[in-house]
Amino acid sequence: MNEQIVSKLVTYAVFLFTLGIIGISIISVILPALIISNTYEFPINLEPFETSPWLLPLILSNTFLISFGLLFYKKKLPSSINNAIQFVLNFEISKKIAIISGIIILTIYIGFSIPELSINEIDQWPDFLVLEAALNIWPSTDHLSIYVKEQNTRYVRMALLDFSQDFFQNIKFLPFLASISVVILTALITIQIAKKRLAGLIAMLVLLQSKTFTDFDTVAVYENFWVLFHLLSLYSIQKKWWHSSPISFILSIFTKAFVVTYFWMNLFYIYRSEISKKTKFFLFGSYGVILGITYLIFENGRSIIYDDIVRFDFTAFLEGFTGWGNSMQLDPLVILCILPIIIGLFIKSLNGIKQSDSILIMLAGTILAGPLISLVTDFYFILPYRFIPFIVFVAIGIGIILSKKN
Repeated sequence: MNEQIVSKLVTYAVFLFTLGIIGISIISVILPALIISNTYEFPINLEPFETSPWLLPLILSNTFLISFGLLFYKKKLPSSINNAIQFVLNFEISKKIAIISGIIILTIYIGFSIPELSINEIDQWPDFLVLEAALNIWPSTDHLSIYVKEQNTRYVRMALLDFSQDFFQNIKFLPFLASISVVILTALITIQIAKKRLAGLIAMLVLLQSKTFTDFDTVAVYENFWVLFHLLSLYSIQKKWWHSSPISFILSIFTKAFVVTYFWMNLFYIYRSEISKKTKFFLFGSYGVILGITYLIFENGRSIIYDDIVRFDFTAFLEGFTGWGNSMQLDPLVILCILPIIIGLFIKSLNGIKQSDSILIMLAGTILAGPLISLVTDFYFILPYRFIPFIVFVAIGIGIILSKKN
């Protein structure tokens, strides 16, 4: 079959898959009791079709944005509006201005966030007591609490937090540095895909407006090391140092085991990357080795924790789809714009930016990760910070859409 036809079929398949995952998630926002009322094992007095306050805003925002986008795509808008949009899409800034603008954005962000480093985390998050107990015995896993034991199986994370506490005398310092790096990598990945520096700055601003991101950016117990290493694994794929991609990915796994569910997404990202077939095959093989190493290490640690927490529950899988809606309540931009974003990325892919498919896969996969984890264990909860990668890919997606590749 012709390679272009295969590529187009992949684009349509990715779009439909992502639309399905996002659709289920949006239904759980509009009808918050629908899934729970049909899966909860005990009798509950809930009306499954009772709508939430999000219904009207979702209808209005999606109707307006999708209609506006289609009118622009079909060139049916007034010429003055069309020309203004074309100007924005084609506008680009120099590398010097992009760097200066990025530094200004980061400086403002850092200035507003630094006071958070002096907050005692025990006053913020009760889970910090578990982390504190784990650090007190690190690197040992000899503790009565399974939660403390599990903390110390995240070897990379605990080593970084221990270093932050001992060297900088502030456990929040390295987590904050990781969050700053996540903002920078969000911009760099956007520029890499969109080939526009302005798109990178837009992505930075979209990420920094997120309440979910700014709520957790200086928090040690829910740090962003795992997000940073995962983004590094993606960014490096199309760089000269592409060999480091699987290394970054395994570092992300041993920062948070949750990232194992991202494995297939990285493989798709490699598949859609503008690199040689030889490099792709090497990366596929390297990721296979990484998967084997990860399995052996986890298998070796089964006696510590993993035998005790694994179980399979399809009902929990279905209930896991409510996690996204519950977690995104403080990020209205995400809820109101996600459908237009995936449609925009689909059109961008059809117009030649094939990595738009990868961002669609990342959006679907970072939502699907929660239900997949819920399927195999009830040890982990779907908390809002687990959707920070999703917000990062929303930011990248918006940056791609608001740019035009020359």
